[in-house]
Amino acid sequence: MAEQTDGKLESAGAEVQQGQFGMQKIYIKDISFETPHSPQIFKEQWNPAVNMEITNNAKVIEDDMYEVVLAVTVTVKSEEKIVYLVEIHQAGIFHIHGFPGEILNRMLATICPNILFPFAREVVADLIMRGGYPQLLLAPVNFDALYQQQQQQQQQQQQQTSTEADADAEEMKH
Repeated sequence: MAEQTDGKLESAGAEVQQGQFGMQKIYIKDISFETPHSPQIFKEQWNPAVNMEITNNAKVIEDDMYEVVLAVTVTVKSEEKIVYLVEIHQAGIFHIHGFPGEILNRMLATICPNILFPFAREVVADLIMRGGYPQLLLAPVNFDALYQQQQQQQQQQQQQTSTEADADAEEMKH
C-alpha cells in the first residue's frame, strides 16, 4: 500500500518524488481582428473557406515557472478575398516541478495548450460575432496527436541527417 507524505509517495520502502503542476495565470498576450473588405463584403454572396493555424511556444520564466503561448490564426476567405482574419496569442503561466525532461516537454506541448485552447476558442468566436459575421466554433484540437507527429518528424529528420552524413563520409573515403 502506498502512503503520501509531504508531496512524496512511499511504497514498499522506496521513496518516489511526485511532480507538481499548477496554473498561475491565464491571459491574452496579443490579439488582432481584421476585416479588410468591409463593409462591401457584407453585400456580397460568399462561400467561406476556413483555414486555422496553431503554434505553441513555451519558455522558462524562472525555476519551475513556464510561460506557454498558444497562437491561433483563423483566416476566412471567399474566392481568394480575405473576409476576416483573427489572431490570438493566448498565454498562461504554469508551475511545473518534479517531472523528468521528456515528461516536462510533453506537458508543455500537450497539457498546457489543452488548458489554453478553450480560452482562445471563446475569444475567437466572440470577435467574429462582434465583427458582424456568423458564429464560428473552432473544432477541438488533439495536442497529443500533434506532439506525436512532431516527435516522429524530428526522428525522421535525424535519421535522414545521419544517413546523409554517413553517405558523405563514405564518399570522402573514395
